[in-house]
Order: sequence, then structure tokens, then C-alpha cells
Amino acid sequence: MTEGLMISIYIFVLAAFVGVEVISKVPPLLHTPLMSGSNAISGITLVGSLIAAGEGHGGLSVILGFIAVVLATVNVVGGFLVTDRMLKMFKKEPQKKDQRA
Repeated sequence: MTEGLMISIYIFVLAAFVGVEVISKVPPLLHTPLMSGSNAISGITLVGSLIAAGEGHGGLSVILGFIAVVLATVNVVGGFLVTDRMLKMFKKEPQKKDQRA
């Protein structure tokens, strides 16, 4: 293995450990907002996958880029759906006029 590949593997493993530690410290009340925010930010992944699919360096590159576009789109849409559902929980329902408490 080359030195650059080994450094990349080290960085990936360290980032995985740091990510697990940070996420495990988040209280359950904040999981949904954190998750929806990070999914919305992953629109950057969608842009990168569009670039990878559109450059057309070869058949495998285009196929992998297309798969990345589909998965990133699902991730972004899911993030917005989770956010919308979470925000609906905090809206008050209008009371009907004929209901008396």
C-alpha cells in the first residue's frame, strides 16, 4: 500500500471513532433535529455525486455516480421529511368553534 492510502485509512478510522463518540453523547431529545439537519446538509453529497456521474470517465464511473445520485437524493428528501414531521409535532391544532372545553 502506498503512504497516501494508509494516511487516508487512518483518517477514516479516526473519524469513525470520533463520530461514534460524539453521537453517543447526544441526548435522545436532540437526535431528530440533529439527524434532519445533517441529512439536509448532505445536499453537498448530491452535488458531488452529480459531478461524478456527469464527468463520464468510464462506464463504471457513470454507474457508480448514478447510484450515488439516487442514494444522496433519498437521503436529502428523507431529511426534509423528518424535519417536516418533527415541526408538525409542535404546531397547535385549531379548535373548532362548537367545541366547548
